Amino acid sequence: MRDHRGDAADFAAAGAPPAAWAAAGARPEATTGAAGARPEVAKDPWARFGWLMAVIWLVFLLYPLFALIGSEAPTAWVVVGWVALVAFVVLYVNGFMFGMRGGGGLGRPVAPRQWVTFALLIVCALVSVPAEGGSALSFLPFIMSFASYGLTRLWHWITLGASVAVTAACVFFIPGGLDYISVLAIVALLGVVNTVSTWLIVRSSEADRLGLELATSEGREAVARDVHDLIGHSLTVVGLKAQLVRRLIDTDPERAKAELADIEQLTAEAIAGVRSTVAGARATSLVEQLASCREALQAGDVELVVEGAPGALSAAQALTAAWVLREATTNTLRHAGASRVEVIIAPGRFVVSDDGVGGDRPEGNGIRGMRERASAAGATFSIGRGEGGGTRVEVTW
Repeated sequence: MRDHRGDAADFAAAGAPPAAWAAAGARPEATTGAAGARPEVAKDPWARFGWLMAVIWLVFLLYPLFALIGSEAPTAWVVVGWVALVAFVVLYVNGFMFGMRGGGGLGRPVAPRQWVTFALLIVCALVSVPAEGGSALSFLPFIMSFASYGLTRLWHWITLGASVAVTAACVFFIPGGLDYISVLAIVALLGVVNTVSTWLIVRSSEADRLGLELATSEGREAVARDVHDLIGHSLTVVGLKAQLVRRLIDTDPERAKAELADIEQLTAEAIAGVRSTVAGARATSLVEQLASCREALQAGDVELVVEGAPGALSAAQALTAAWVLREATTNTLRHAGASRVEVIIAPGRFVVSDDGVGGDRPEGNGIRGMRERASAAGATFSIGRGEGGGTRVEVTW
């Protein structure tokens, strides 16, 4: 199942100039390669081609461009108009790219730079009016979208209302204003699109945040249950053996020593189990778990290859994937004798495979735990031999 945030972001991108920049998760985050390597920005299409989303919409600025070419205003105002048009394009594209890199908007804190850019866009539009006349209204869709996706919800409504009011006033109260009735229709339609798409993005972001909180809560309960079961069993056995030692210490010292050795072993196993459980609880981030598993595999002379980015999974799915990755890595190091592990991350899909010996071993606690975790997360879990041998673990949502 595809992440609903991606659907909202695609809808937004189709409906408004800078619509795709601010949705959390609208583009995959750059991932880190081998230890010490630079982020794989070059593999992120948004980082390489995201600017096209800004540039492609600039075609609508042809109207003020033609107006400047045929303007009969004084030369000084025409020069101001050209400067304002170029400045508007530069500000808009830079604001778009900055928003894609985390400039804020859609429920996130807005960077001061975005407020300055918004104000300068309005200034550019205003100083263009003497040279362009009514064609300066063509700047409004860009300013509206900038406010909708790059600023706060309040400023979305303020800019929408002001844009509709200004355009309507020009159309109905200025001589020859009816020539711009199509601009009024575009502004009104864009206002509806921006309102709906930003609402969907904000709602899907909130739903994902709630899903993360729920998954985190369930993970904590699972850890508490695991620790309780582990400690409860171990302490029960240790208590019984301690009572036995107390009775045997005078009558059968040799057997008492043997029981003490058992107590020591049980205690060490319990401590190791608790540490393992706590380590699993801490590694809730798939990015962190990938880095941790890479280090563990490198220590065992095993290469880790990652295809895809953690951002392809929702936050709730990433929690389950991180747990499965940890268990699969542990099994690989213990049993597989592998030289290479491949991880595939795609929307609704997570795969871990190795080139080890494989085999049909009985399911231990690790595999059962992965199956239970996947089931609890609403996912399907499968394990078997890979195409080239070894073991393949796959989780799909």
